Amino acid sequence: MSADIRARVQQLLPGIRRDLEDLVRIPSVSADPARADDVRRSAEAVAELLRAEDFDSVDIVSAREDGGAPAVIAHKAGPAGAPTVLLYAHHDVQPENDHAEWDSPPFEPTERDGRLYARGAADDKAGIAAHLGAVRVFGDDLPVSVTLFVEGEEEVGSDTLPELLRRHRDRLAADVIVIADSANWDIGVPALTTSLRGLVRADVEVRTLTHAVHSGMWGGLVPDALIALSRLIASFHDDAGDLVIEGLHHGPAADVEYPEERLRAESGANPGVEWIGTGAVVERLWTKPALSITGLDAPAVDGASNTLVPAARAKVSLRIAPGDTAENALECLRRHCEQHVPWGAELGFTVVDTGEATSIDATGPAYDAARAAFTEAWDGTAPVDMGIGGSIPFIAEFLETFPQASVLVTGVEDPDTRAHGANEGLHLAEFERVVLAEALLLRNLARD
Repeated sequence: MSADIRARVQQLLPGIRRDLEDLVRIPSVSADPARADDVRRSAEAVAELLRAEDFDSVDIVSAREDGGAPAVIAHKAGPAGAPTVLLYAHHDVQPENDHAEWDSPPFEPTERDGRLYARGAADDKAGIAAHLGAVRVFGDDLPVSVTLFVEGEEEVGSDTLPELLRRHRDRLAADVIVIADSANWDIGVPALTTSLRGLVRADVEVRTLTHAVHSGMWGGLVPDALIALSRLIASFHDDAGDLVIEGLHHGPAADVEYPEERLRAESGANPGVEWIGTGAVVERLWTKPALSITGLDAPAVDGASNTLVPAARAKVSLRIAPGDTAENALECLRRHCEQHVPWGAELGFTVVDTGEATSIDATGPAYDAARAAFTEAWDGTAPVDMGIGGSIPFIAEFLETFPQASVLVTGVEDPDTRAHGANEGLHLAEFERVVLAEALLLRNLARD
């Protein structure tokens, strides 16, 4: 049976790739209102692919009556009494940004050195193609019932996902949920994602003056807002680079080695840059909080007048560890800013958005079935239980909405995928293994 599934995947792979390339050519950038028609066209293309596979029902749905981001829900029944598996992916993509940074047109799939390059080639239209391929392997003899849920706004925060889950809870209910929006540990080493950090973002403003004043006349007595903000930002870390915001949670990570040469190559860090923080590398990346300043509002250097700046603002991005809550982290960050803003400066604190961290209990029959499928697809290499330093807050929504379901977080990406950046690429040989692993997983779930 396994040999038959493997042969079937190899037979179907050229067609699966053609379907993926057709999806990639649609610039379904959900962050760009001017491309709303493309996002809709992308949903329609996904729906047509599923109709061609004789799904019992295929619908394009939205959480808003005014034409919110379109999602696709489709169902195909398996044998009576078989478990139901929900397969999730998203059809919207990140903006491609400067085309000059791409080695080939971002929405024209191009193969180079065993990779398929294009925006969405991996994140996450390859997730759609992997689901499609696994279903196509079995045709009308699915071993389980399958529901496909392909979202259209993941790249802009999945704002209406809770409403979609509420409205279509009965249609989306499943015994096992497979979320294909993560990564594998390395080329040739599969992974199951078992933890993800959450996110708290806030705009922090420091004001010291009602208006700008002459730096020569008042400097040395009146603090300028840029220096005050700099001191506040510096207060977040100690000299080793560890966060010193009291009350934040952190925990252990999987026992996985992250080699120095790979870490530096994948991060893009300059040769002389030292790592910040203490503890195991994967703990710092996966299960400890991390804070970054992702934007500043301040006068530009060119043309700056010789005056004391009255106000300055920073966007603070705080990744929170699994086991913490966005509510707690937000309060800890706010309290720290209030206690450390210097020289009596006026503090403004505006919450931008939040997302919960996720920790998954990766035990039980569904995970046993997944590990067996992955090990077989990767020719004896067992999957790593890994964490992700980034955030996929909607996973917490699935866990809350369907508490009895086993949630498996997998993906098609690898360390060199460059999702969200220029030259995003899909490793084609690994993609074949992903399709094979998912088909084997559906078979294993029926057995178990």
